[in-house]
Amino acid sequence: MPVKNRFADWLPEITEWRHDLHRNPELLFDTHRTAAFVADKLRAFGCDEVVEGLGRTGVVGVIEGRATGRTIGLRADMDALPIEEATGLDYASETPGKMHACGHDGHTAMLLGAARYLAETRNFAGRVAVIFQPAEEGGGGGREMVEDGMMERFGIEEVYGMHNWPGIPTGRFAIRPGPFFAATDVFDIVVTGRGSHAAKPQEGIDPTVIASHIVLALQTIASRNVDPVDQVVVSVTAVETSSNAYNVIPQRAILKGTVRTLDDRVRDLAQERLTRIAEQTALAFGGSAEVRYDRSYPVMNNHPDETDFAAEVARSVSGQCDKAALIMGGEDFAFMLNARPGAYILVGNGDTAAVHHPEYNFNDEAIPAGCSWWAEIVEQRLPIT
Repeated sequence: MPVKNRFADWLPEITEWRHDLHRNPELLFDTHRTAAFVADKLRAFGCDEVVEGLGRTGVVGVIEGRATGRTIGLRADMDALPIEEATGLDYASETPGKMHACGHDGHTAMLLGAARYLAETRNFAGRVAVIFQPAEEGGGGGREMVEDGMMERFGIEEVYGMHNWPGIPTGRFAIRPGPFFAATDVFDIVVTGRGSHAAKPQEGIDPTVIASHIVLALQTIASRNVDPVDQVVVSVTAVETSSNAYNVIPQRAILKGTVRTLDDRVRDLAQERLTRIAEQTALAFGGSAEVRYDRSYPVMNNHPDETDFAAEVARSVSGQCDKAALIMGGEDFAFMLNARPGAYILVGNGDTAAVHHPEYNFNDEAIPAGCSWWAEIVEQRLPIT
């Protein structure tokens, strides 16, 4: 069962929805215009219920099938990124410093297309909850919607999500069971020494030197503490000091960074080692270090049975479904998969710039395949007998 003809016919219209969203990017939970756009479309499609304000600015549309049955959730994310767009497109972002650099505009448009089809045909037994989530890019919008009681309120028993992926041929699919996207944690290390004149370092305790040793020592978490067959990424991404003067040894230095893991045991170990390395290294130089370690998104685990099903549906749409590689980026669909069984799949964006790049753009040619996969998830999982 290939790409549905209806989506090919609707491609120009769905593409225009996507371009409208692209022109008007919104960040985190501040997705008011996007949420209103989505809610208006869902009502126009004839959804049986449209609820706004879930998880602050999330939207859920409910579509009843022709017969009673279970409820499946389909989720798309809506937020953009704080990046200055450099695509030169005629529908480029009209908001300086914000752009859809991860394709959430495409995800939203594809799920809207699927919702329109499902509301029109209703060729399934049960209910569909189409979920439009804010704040995937670091805000934990998925967690907010789950904690707002979304699963219980709509009786969602399974949930499925999708992300476009540059480097995979357009419209093809890839997935894997079990750990798929990494847990993402962030840390701040405040190193305190004793400030002095740069010409008299012996009178101070240089926090910049201490911080430099900490940066190098943190790399031993991956090379000497974690089993080589496990995955961990420790990245120091920012270094600041309390002085910008050329002739001052500062009082403090601050390190910021991220830790990414695919196993809770490794996550615990990385946090413990990072804290001890920072504190003890600073102490060895006569200074001190205070560590703030925040756990953000958990590991995103695809459930085995639902992953097999999602792959079968992908093969029915495009004729193939490859095994995806492990991804050390984070994805807050993890919160929904922790609450209910389900699966997350990648749809190819073709040979494009990488996500989170100022020249990235969602590939509209992927729309029919993405819409078809979502529609087939429903029709095959909730067949009319």
